[in-house]
Amino acid sequence: MFPVRSRIMPPIAALVALVALALGCGGSEAADRTPATQVSVTTEFDGAKAMEYVNAQLAFGARVPGTAAHRAMGDWLVAELRTRADTVIVQTWTHTTADGRRLPMRNVLARFAPAATRRVLYLAHWDSRPISEKATDPAQRALPVPGANDGASGVAILLGVADALAARPAAVGVDLLFVDGEDWGDFDTNTDVLIGSRWFATHLPSPGYMPEFGVLFDMVGHVGARFRYETHSMRAAPEVVQRVWSTAARLGHAASFPNREYGFPITDDHVPLIEAGMKVIDVIDLDYAWHHTPEDTADKLSQATLQMVGDVAITVLRDLR
Repeated sequence: MFPVRSRIMPPIAALVALVALALGCGGSEAADRTPATQVSVTTEFDGAKAMEYVNAQLAFGARVPGTAAHRAMGDWLVAELRTRADTVIVQTWTHTTADGRRLPMRNVLARFAPAATRRVLYLAHWDSRPISEKATDPAQRALPVPGANDGASGVAILLGVADALAARPAAVGVDLLFVDGEDWGDFDTNTDVLIGSRWFATHLPSPGYMPEFGVLFDMVGHVGARFRYETHSMRAAPEVVQRVWSTAARLGHAASFPNREYGFPITDDHVPLIEAGMKVIDVIDLDYAWHHTPEDTADKLSQATLQMVGDVAITVLRDLR
């Protein structure tokens, strides 16, 4: 079985945070300024809009399955995608938890050029965690996680990609998958977690569905993010890791996507898809002090980080011919 998702302590060096933030567009804070050595690129991705997408999600409240905030956020997400994608598929089902609770679940798949046989899959989870078990104050551990970085940042990247694809189609078919229920349960026992990606892996949009490759974006918005090679990704699809990391380096983001710097195995939404035979990797930085706490809020995120990750995501698609 895949090892448990865990957290390591965050780096504290200010210089690392400054170098890791990429394009520095639109921010007045020092952390959002472009280093003198940064490569300038013309981008289709709007980092300011991505930050707006983060805040729009947080305005619903914690997107915990079974709550009004979760239902409203899901409705908003479907409506937004229907204005951009060629086809939107909504997968709905009820998940029964280990303790017998019945949770309404919803995956959303936005498809661009759905008839294309050559396809790329990008995914993120849109739910947020019902408890803050890593809060330093025991009185806060029963609170839900706001999920600014853990959830909303990945959704914001995919929505920004959807904006770019609506304006100019890619040379291949692209599927943007928003999975539910990633963060519900117990990662120590692998119980009631990755619910939506497990469902998708056994309820594919078409028989034999197999994208050329896939990328999961999770916890990709915080200041000073540093994305290391994730172990399951390297085992399942090292060529996809190299594709993404080399693209980042070409755009001037090698400090944030360091070559040959390994992290650790993470139980995340790419795992069920890997088990289904897909070449899917995880772009994630768990080196985040506010993981699974009530402090996972928008002030911990950077427009420049979202810009950087969005630029990489779109450039990977544009490079395909």
